Amino acid sequence: MNKIITLLSAAILTGFALVGCDNQSSNQATEQNILKVGSTGQSYPNGYKQNDKLVGFDVEITEAIANELGYKVEWVIAEFGGLMGQFDSGRLDTIANAVAITPARQAKYDFSNTYSFYGSQIVTHKDNKNITQLSDFKGKTIAGVLGSNHINNLKNAFPNNDITIKTYETRDGAMYDTEYQRVDGYINSKPILLAEIKRKNLPFKLIGDPITVEQVGFPFSKGEKGQALREKFNQALEKLRTNGTLKNIAIKYFGEDITS
Repeated sequence: MNKIITLLSAAILTGFALVGCDNQSSNQATEQNILKVGSTGQSYPNGYKQNDKLVGFDVEITEAIANELGYKVEWVIAEFGGLMGQFDSGRLDTIANAVAITPARQAKYDFSNTYSFYGSQIVTHKDNKNITQLSDFKGKTIAGVLGSNHINNLKNAFPNNDITIKTYETRDGAMYDTEYQRVDGYINSKPILLAEIKRKNLPFKLIGDPITVEQVGFPFSKGEKGQALREKFNQALEKLRTNGTLKNIAIKYFGEDITS
């Protein structure tokens, strides 16, 4: 009888061990199928909250890619500078927030293929009669979002430091000060500005042409894991481009195709 009890106990313990292994494998598989992606949640129309749900151009493209690859997206919301910090520390797999592909960033990260194009555009208040061309901004103050590449584009466009650049943690602060003429201008991507002006009926006018045109992609960490994920993203992007999904999402949020 003692032998039978011992055998039964061993079988039960083995069963528990196997269940534990199955659960562990299941948890690992679940973790492997989760993408941690950053968004400010305040960047209309790229990533913003609507009825407490994160939506937008970059959000929808990321979700479409994840669906193609069999992943689930876990969104991480923070200010843009904070997102870049989390990405650098390995807490995010990528960022979906109109991240411009620049030489400085390419030195640190591997980027996916380009999925959208934006021109860095400066606006001023429509009642400002003293500013009608880019050269009129000399001696003036232009607002921009801290950490965005538009700040670098401003510095390149005014290399003699003849403008004052005021940075903000969020674009809402920059737009608010431009609207109430506490600053003379504001820089962001042209398609985003046009969408914001239309959405909020903002009293802005565009000054001149975009000072530069940027390509936007998904950044990935340099290394085996980042490279593998980048290749998967590129395959999914190509499929979404071919079947018209990218174009349709762009038209939905911008009224035009900014993906090619």
